[in-house]
Order: sequence, then C-alpha cells, then structure tokens
Amino acid sequence: MKSDFKKLIPSYSATKGTFSLVSVPPIRYLKIDGSGDPNTAESYKDALSTLYPVAYKLKFFSKGELGQDYGVMPLEALWWADDMDAFTSARDKSLWDWTLMNMVPDWITQEHFEAACSLVARKGAAPALERLRLEPLEEGLSVQTLHVGPYDDEGPVLDEMHHRFIPEQSLTMTGRHHEIYLGDPRRTAPEKLRTILRQPVAPVPE
Repeated sequence: MKSDFKKLIPSYSATKGTFSLVSVPPIRYLKIDGSGDPNTAESYKDALSTLYPVAYKLKFFSKGELGQDYGVMPLEALWWADDMDAFTSARDKSLWDWTLMNMVPDWITQEHFEAACSLVARKGAAPALERLRLEPLEEGLSVQTLHVGPYDDEGPVLDEMHHRFIPEQSLTMTGRHHEIYLGDPRRTAPEKLRTILRQPVAPVPE
C-alpha cells in the first residue's frame, strides 16, 4: 500500500485566509543550502537538479527493496535573511538564504541515503551532491496558512502573520520561515499556485 504523507501528517494541510496553530512532528528531510535569488542563482538550479534524483532513487529503493512504497513529497524550503524585511516586504531576493528540502520517511536510513547518492553520482546528473544531506527538523508549535497565488504576493500575508497574529497570540518567532509548495510552477498558472506558509513559534516568556 502506497503511503501519502500529505494526508497522514495533519500539518501538510492549511486553510486560505486563516492563521492556524499546529504542532509539527519531527520530520526527516533531504536538505541542501544556498543563497541568492531563486529565479537566477545557479546554486538554486543545481540544488533542484540534485534533490529530486536522490528523492526518487530513495522512493524506488524503498518500494523495491524494503517493500514500503510512498509518494515523493512536494518541494519545501526554509527562507531567511539578515534583515527579514528583505523577505517579507522589500522582497530583495539577492539577500535571501535558503534550504531546499524534501521529506523522506523515518525508515530511510543514512546508509540508504549514501547508497542513493552513490547511484545518482554515477549518472553524473546531480551537480550539488556534496551539499546534500539527510537531517531531521523539529519545528513543534507553528503558525501556518495557505497562500493561493504568485509567490511574490506572499509579502502582505507574511507581514500580517509576523506583526499581527503572532504577537496577538502572545507568541514569538523561533525557527525559520518555511514554505511547502503544493503546486508545480512549471505546470500551474501563478494565480493558482498553492503554498503553505509556516512560522515556528514559542510562547513569549513572562
């Protein structure tokens, strides 16, 4: 039976126009870091070209060798900048840092990951394998919402999340801004793109 983690993990669901508090479980990801404008930075293109060959190699290994099939999960990313206004309001993409991510099940081990990387390397189609790693992420309590529309229209939503909703709930931001891309920009009109916007938080100390 094929596992669909988008349905099995509640935090992969969000509602447009609503900020929700969710508890995100520890999740393991393929991760690759970089910086710069995702539309123009060669490092971003290399990261994408590396992440998915390994993700699919792990999926087919899991199905064939471990007898556990699952759907490859959507692209995710952590985003930050020294001045977060460069991300939320100014949208100066040249100042952005990022970690591209793809979730993998808990049963995928470091040994499985290294074997998949070796197989992908033999084909010479993954230009940034040395930057790829398998690592857990623990976000815990988080605020999230669903954004529908172009990525460049996220700014006002993030501004409201960061400067209105989170303070009103007596919370403070902790981890990095997290996006989950439920639509493929290569096949989906910008106005129909669906993106979960997430911000880890913690109670404000009394």
